[in-house]
Amino acid sequence: MNTRRTCLLALACLAGAGTAWAQASFPHKPLSLVVPYAPGGPTDAMARTLANAIRPVLGQTMIVENKAGAGANIGADYVARAEADGHTLLFGTSAPLAINMNLYQKINYDPFKSFSPIIQIGQLPNVLVVHPSVPAKNMKELIAYAKANPGKLSFASSGSGASSHLAGVLFNMRAGTDIQHIPYKGTGPALNDLLGGQVAMSFTDVLTALPHIKAGKLRVLGVTSASRSRALPEVPTLMEQGLKDFDASVFFGIVAPSGTPQQVVTKLNAAFAQVLQQPDVKQHLAQQGLEPPPQTTPAQLAVYMRSEAAKWREVIKVSGAKAD
Repeated sequence: MNTRRTCLLALACLAGAGTAWAQASFPHKPLSLVVPYAPGGPTDAMARTLANAIRPVLGQTMIVENKAGAGANIGADYVARAEADGHTLLFGTSAPLAINMNLYQKINYDPFKSFSPIIQIGQLPNVLVVHPSVPAKNMKELIAYAKANPGKLSFASSGSGASSHLAGVLFNMRAGTDIQHIPYKGTGPALNDLLGGQVAMSFTDVLTALPHIKAGKLRVLGVTSASRSRALPEVPTLMEQGLKDFDASVFFGIVAPSGTPQQVVTKLNAAFAQVLQQPDVKQHLAQQGLEPPPQTTPAQLAVYMRSEAAKWREVIKVSGAKAD
């Protein structure tokens, strides 16, 4: 009996030592950074910037894998089911990390239970832009015009449940207006009709809107984030103009499968935090419209995900938006 017990204890110690060695040697193979969208978009570009920069920090290659579909749910579910060793990560956005759980009737992962938060990468603010024919030079004039002309204004979005849709619903809630929503199949068609004057306004990301603002084809009335955009520092936020508690930005965060060892989470957090401070990375992300993250610890990302989910749950309930 004593011999058997001694053998079992020895095996347990060896297993524990093996686990500790694996964690200490992390990463011991190339990492996968899953982008739940198609190649070529802003999320993909940001992910590739980080993946290229982190190799010398971690000592391993980081490969970007695009697993698009179902509003980012396919990629998120793939990472949720991956081995929890830190080698497979999700470059998530507001959609899979806070919105989709309220937008879809059923998803195969839980953003709070299925993932171990690593770090927030930043936020991409939207801007409120109007066609030049709209007789409003600022947010207050727009609200006054909308209330004086019920049913005359409409806003374009890239689709039901998209950030450009939910920002418009939040605007109506906070401003007491009833501006009608016109959904499109993507940002391109929505922007084309806005430029053509078929719709009056939109809440689109700053990177998409900027060339048209500079060309005078669109008038910007405000930034939808809590702070001003570095791309448009002269444009006040909607909160600065009196719209209470209005923050409609898309946030980006990196998460790992739930159960990833804490030592691995800590190492990944430190590596990405270091990369985010590199001047060339800062410049590339700024060119893509990204604002620096307000918090960078795993615990802060976890709290932020829950607060964003609660906010958008209310907005989705009011809008009645469903994605399936």
